Amino acid sequence: MMLSRLSLLVLGPPGRKRLRMWTPTLALAIYSVFAVLQHAEVLLGFIDARSSAWLTGYNLAGTLVFYFLIRSGWSERMSSDPSLMFLQIMHGVVATVWSYAITGPARGAVLAILVLLLAFGMFGLSVRQARRLAVGSGVALAATMAWKCQTDPLRYPLWVEAVHMAFAVIVLLGVSALSVRMGALRGYLQVQKRELEASLERIRLLATQDELTGLANRRHMLALLKAEQAREQRRGQPLSLVLLDLDHFKRVNDTYGHQAGDVVLKGFADAARSALRGSDVLSRWGGEEFLLMLPDTGEDEAERCVDRIRQSLAGMPFDRAAPGATVTFSAGLSACRAGESLEAAIERADQALYRAKAQGRNCTVHG
Repeated sequence: MMLSRLSLLVLGPPGRKRLRMWTPTLALAIYSVFAVLQHAEVLLGFIDARSSAWLTGYNLAGTLVFYFLIRSGWSERMSSDPSLMFLQIMHGVVATVWSYAITGPARGAVLAILVLLLAFGMFGLSVRQARRLAVGSGVALAATMAWKCQTDPLRYPLWVEAVHMAFAVIVLLGVSALSVRMGALRGYLQVQKRELEASLERIRLLATQDELTGLANRRHMLALLKAEQAREQRRGQPLSLVLLDLDHFKRVNDTYGHQAGDVVLKGFADAARSALRGSDVLSRWGGEEFLLMLPDTGEDEAERCVDRIRQSLAGMPFDRAAPGATVTFSAGLSACRAGESLEAAIERADQALYRAKAQGRNCTVHG
């Protein structure tokens, strides 16, 4: 429990911000250990105490700044990369080159830290950023070596610095090559992720929508009906259902072909959608039959809604698909009664639809 509370205090609540907090927190721990080792080198006479203090102050102050920026959320407003990974590694590279300049005989070990920094960046930086860091690190290290050879040749002899630089170049080239491979792998994984998300979206649409009309399919409509009926019963509001069937649709298919029939179905769906409210749901119930759910709607208002659909459909042109064809529909309307099952309400609407067809079609009958 104590560890959990400490983690919450230091890293924040679980989520992406906590993941971003690991980098400055880990860096703070590493720099603290590094400060202890650096002090030991001071005691051994390898490093000047004042230079060591300045470097330690730079390390800890910079890391605390990054910690504050990320923990407070300011980094999210400052950069497209809220973890500030590039800047954090830049900070580390400066500290490492600085340490190389003051460490003296043990400076060769400092190069291992530079390798660690660049390798760590491979997992969070773009290929371009990784290359810029590798080149920048090499230039900074070479400039530092040249400066120390000129100002302190006894402790930084030219041949030793040449060997160190040769090893550094080999490592930097290797890290740069690995960064390219890692960047390509991340790009491949991002493409796969986008394709997977698109596939999941297509699967979701196939599970809930009719592919031809874009309306809710029968399975999804049944789920919506059950949820809406439970809500309406709690609130005591009316719920009306309407079954609509396109008149003489088989004649359109037989005369003009199934492609024309598809155009008619899509045209009807578009006309109906334009006449509905945001809360109304229209589904393709099967073939040329559609089921309309009208929440918070009594029978009279539901009939007016059907009339609006009929008017909208009358203005829909179908001449390009079926020249001279007029598209109408018959409708059976029922209002869900208290305690009545959905199946019973749909059955009443279905019986009313049959009576509408018997009465000559292109009309609405209450069930």
